Amino acid sequence: MSEEANKEKYSADSIQALEGMEHVRMRPSMYIGDVGTRGLHHLVYEVVDNSIDEAMGGYCDSIKVIINENNSVSVEDNGRGIPVDLHKKEGVSALQVVMTKIGAGGKFDKDSYKVSGGLHGVGVSVVNALSNHLRATVYRNGTIWEQEYEQGKALYPVKSIGETDKQGTVINFLPDPSIFQQTIEYNYDTLASRMRELAYLNKGITITLTDKRHPDDNGEFVTETFHSEEGLKEFVRFLDGNRQPIIGEVIAMEGEKNEIPVEVAMIYNDSYAENLHSYVNNINTHEGGTHLAGFRRGLTGSLKKYADASGMLDKLKFDITGDDFREGLTAIISVKVAEPQFEGQTKTKLGNREVTAAVSQAVSEMLEIYLEEHPDDAKIIVQKVILAAQARHAAKKAREMVQRKTVMSIGGLPGKLSDCSETDPSICEVFLVEGDSAGGTAKQGRDRNFQAILPLRGKILNVEKAMRHRVFENEEIKNIFTALGVTIGTEEDSKALNLSKLRYHKVVIMCDADVDGSHIATLILTFFFRYMRELLENGHIFIATPPLYLIKKGKKMRYAWSDKARDEYNAEMGGSAGVQRYKGLGEMNAEQLWDTTMNPEFRTLRQVTIDNGTEADRIFSMLMGDEVPPRREFIEKNAVYANIDV
Repeated sequence: MSEEANKEKYSADSIQALEGMEHVRMRPSMYIGDVGTRGLHHLVYEVVDNSIDEAMGGYCDSIKVIINENNSVSVEDNGRGIPVDLHKKEGVSALQVVMTKIGAGGKFDKDSYKVSGGLHGVGVSVVNALSNHLRATVYRNGTIWEQEYEQGKALYPVKSIGETDKQGTVINFLPDPSIFQQTIEYNYDTLASRMRELAYLNKGITITLTDKRHPDDNGEFVTETFHSEEGLKEFVRFLDGNRQPIIGEVIAMEGEKNEIPVEVAMIYNDSYAENLHSYVNNINTHEGGTHLAGFRRGLTGSLKKYADASGMLDKLKFDITGDDFREGLTAIISVKVAEPQFEGQTKTKLGNREVTAAVSQAVSEMLEIYLEEHPDDAKIIVQKVILAAQARHAAKKAREMVQRKTVMSIGGLPGKLSDCSETDPSICEVFLVEGDSAGGTAKQGRDRNFQAILPLRGKILNVEKAMRHRVFENEEIKNIFTALGVTIGTEEDSKALNLSKLRYHKVVIMCDADVDGSHIATLILTFFFRYMRELLENGHIFIATPPLYLIKKGKKMRYAWSDKARDEYNAEMGGSAGVQRYKGLGEMNAEQLWDTTMNPEFRTLRQVTIDNGTEADRIFSMLMGDEVPPRREFIEKNAVYANIDV
């Protein structure tokens, strides 16, 4: 068809005017972020958010979440129940309007909810649109009401199915596999982390999570109940359970400033990491925002004022910065904002300017009272700040050395780096390989056009237990920085990375398939989480999956990534095949490593993402910190997944 004919064909009829629910099904990522595992779990969060809104309004104190045998999910609360009377404008039941109209719901009516949760505000109607089947059951004013839907469309009008003395709403939904093609199987631990988080953020509420898919030998289901009486104070203790506190108790406050409810809890520990977690209306604001800026301002101002008055800074030969006051600090800031304005790449950065002053004032008042009433703790905190300043001063010199290498041309790259010829970062990938032997094999087997190899010598520094200047002085870590080409950040914002200089958009951790290899991979991931978190958040970090076994009989040869696959392949070959266990990458030749682990057409790369920042922080501090009992408990609980070579 000619260009002229195309122009003539493009008319008003070419424009698709999609109704709300149809648009959700055609463009689901616009509403829930993606159609992978994250978006799948977001469906549950949207439904639970409605129940949390009832709780925040004082109408509900119990929420039950059940993963059913068929992988559908039921969410039940004891709130007021969704209204079922006739909606005058729409001419149908208010329940049907809420379930089938985008943007409908009580959270848009300021008389119904002062504040509401949920990042996108899309509500249960989007869950309905993306479900194969959904059933809404409402217990309200002595009557049980019900309506069912398929792919967002009502199957029949709202009807009464009985009498009751209960109040509340039950939503049962089964995600549509044609939308969620990757999987519709829910991860219990992911849901448990979010339910636990919500219980801490909304004290007094009881949230129960039950998994009916895998009963034990006695027919019992996995069930956890989350409830907190102290809210953020308990949350901080939970997050910091693997660290050693240096002050006696959690510093906490809650109140309302300028009509903005503010809740803060914080504690200092003997680590060198800063762990700040911020929330707006129960949303984890990964990118921070005005509430976090207010916290930092209030913290720095109050502690600086106290430290100056104490005379403890008189002998210090250089200035103290905001970073120094936050080293070894774990804090949670939670605010409730009636009309939150979100910014940032992932829309999780609060932009409301009025929140800064409210949080800053609240934190200042809290700290001034605490420091005055706890002089011993105040002295310990100031001493910690002084040590942090001295370490920062030393780290600055180490960082400048790395910086000088980074900004140099190709001659400034690490000597062990075997670079690729391609210069477009979006095409390039670098393999961080355990040891020189495996590095040599990978160098021979790679595609030199777009694959670079950086061998790492043994186990890199455990950054969880190291001061910042020790991190920047470490040779292997300096090599990673310079190979990737990113700058480390300014003095004012020492954690910001200049990702525009990133030389490879795929950073692949490739270690042996044994316990030592897993440990090295965890060390590298800890480094990325603490010092290059933006790489994780932007999806640049991957883990290679080399095979565990080579099964061979005559000319037949198969690779296996699990014991089950090994046994199946062996059986296919008559049960007498030779089985080779790969204990290290160095045991493969270059061709085998390329075929199984490096060839983009056949390899399996596991992308590392952060679903829950607070849970990731807790896991890294538990795995790599000083406290042994929590780590032992974790290993014993998860030992079924571990492969131990003796």
